[in-house]
Amino acid sequence: MTLLLRRYRWSDMDAVWALHRTCLAQVGIVDGDGVYYEDDIPRINEVYLADGGEFLVGEVDGPELVAMGGLRRIDDETAEMCRLRVHPDHQRRGYGKLVLDALEESARRLGYALLRGDTTLRQGAAMELYRKAGWREVRREERGGLVVLYGEKELISHPAPHAARSTNIG
Repeated sequence: MTLLLRRYRWSDMDAVWALHRTCLAQVGIVDGDGVYYEDDIPRINEVYLADGGEFLVGEVDGPELVAMGGLRRIDDETAEMCRLRVHPDHQRRGYGKLVLDALEESARRLGYALLRGDTTLRQGAAMELYRKAGWREVRREERGGLVVLYGEKELISHPAPHAARSTNIG
């Protein structure tokens, strides 16, 4: 099965909510634990797409969303990779790497020099994915009984003025 990546559409909202909640529940991350948050999800267009970022969803054989990930602008040089999720029934097929690679390419195209992100020790597959992709851990902190790992990756940026950002994905 091939993963088809495309830009988020408003009609994806319910599927994004479901995927987000399913993936966090899989690793025991729950509302109120100090790590769980979802205030950005109802505002994907505002938080990601309209502010120099990106939000991708992945489909396999039809309209069911099985993967997603976002790129959020921090400043002119730095973006944060967020919401990298693959449905448990579709994990271990390389879909997370495809989303990560596409978001890194989007960050380069948008002119960012540095990517940041975080995950928890409970999310072993995510930790391994970031490590294999060249990310480095910069710090850890405990929040709500969970250990949060913060990482970053330097990008070879292509000169692209932020004013000329494209809203289309490849």
